Amino acid sequence: MIVKSLMGEFLHEAENTRKLLQAIPDSALSYKPSEKSWTTGQLASHIAEVYNWYQPTLHQNVFDMATYKYDKGDISAAANIVAKFEENLANAKAALETATDESMFEDWKMVMGSDEPIFPVMQRIQVVRGFLFNHLYHHRGEMIVYLRSTGNKVPGLYGPTADDSM
Repeated sequence: MIVKSLMGEFLHEAENTRKLLQAIPDSALSYKPSEKSWTTGQLASHIAEVYNWYQPTLHQNVFDMATYKYDKGDISAAANIVAKFEENLANAKAALETATDESMFEDWKMVMGSDEPIFPVMQRIQVVRGFLFNHLYHHRGEMIVYLRSTGNKVPGLYGPTADDSM
């Protein structure tokens, strides 16, 4: 029942992520709100990449970021980022489909080249909610600000936006 519930949210929110990534024009990819911020292209790539973390999060008890291979693909065009998202999304869906309710209560940790956890060890269900779902929602919120800051329209994720006619 847990995995089924997670899958419902996953599918709904994946559609929202798709709408948001498809709203990014190539002309906005190099926008960067501050020196410490990512460019729009880098942020969009990170949003797409979060879906690549489902397999190790759902099917390994330890996720070693030191050995993880980040594959952002070609971020010079928004269509390329959307394509990478679609690829990662398919893999994430398969990983979630093969997860079990029982596995959600197993301890999980992230490390960086040692056995020392980067974050507190927690049950996988907490990691799915925080590290995968909520982390993604946070970055989507940032992307909405990037789109507004570059004068672009924002798609409605939870209803109409100011760009939609009422």
